[in-house]
Amino acid sequence: MIYEAIRYAIRDDVAVITLNRAEVMNALNTQMRAEITHAVGAAQGEARALVITGKGAAFCSGQDLGDKANMGKLDLERTLRDEYEPMLKAIFDSRIPTIAAVNGPAAGAGANLALAADVVIATQSAVFLQAFTRIGLIPDAGGTYWLPRQMGFAKAMGAALFAEPITAQQASDWGMIWEAVDDESFADHWWRRARHLAAGPTVAYTGVKSALRGSFDRTLEDQLALEAKLQGECGKTRDFQEGVVAFLEKRPASYEGR
Repeated sequence: MIYEAIRYAIRDDVAVITLNRAEVMNALNTQMRAEITHAVGAAQGEARALVITGKGAAFCSGQDLGDKANMGKLDLERTLRDEYEPMLKAIFDSRIPTIAAVNGPAAGAGANLALAADVVIATQSAVFLQAFTRIGLIPDAGGTYWLPRQMGFAKAMGAALFAEPITAQQASDWGMIWEAVDDESFADHWWRRARHLAAGPTVAYTGVKSALRGSFDRTLEDQLALEAKLQGECGKTRDFQEGVVAFLEKRPASYEGR
């Protein structure tokens, strides 16, 4: 696929998807959603970590509502089912670790696109906005799933009902995102984080994601059984052997992702 609405590049085993519609604050249209879905799939076989970020001053302003001529034809249920769901599941189910590097405002579906990633790193000047009720809608693009899990029920309800901006620092303090970083050091910081994941034990990362994400729906007994199963799989990897030897030899481990 030739990408136009996004940019896609790989360096040091890190795939970077850059939302490339800065003139509309990287608003999501059909083409961008399809290109993101395709690029996330491509990254699975080409990289060991994935970053999604935005070009320009914004991360993503959400659904592109600028085409007034087609507003009456907009089928939100179909769009969410056929276009958003494949994109969000591709990110959420990624076999490699994913980072959303939120470089500016993330609103509506743009905020929830970021939350689909494993880790969200935001610049201090960024804000997150569940803008949906401002136009008579409910949070979508996974918002009603991720928000209560990541920031708690009370904060999630307030964010959805009042549709007020949440600063990056608030988001970090509330557990909605991993961290908020000074604007000046933001780009270097998320790149170091991405390279760290790309050089890490990939099988263990996959196990971490599986164990943590399903823990809300399991009993303690079931979770302990899953931990034992996943740990057994990790214990058979070359990375585990390398990690132990490196620890004993007091040197950095050299992981291969197998």
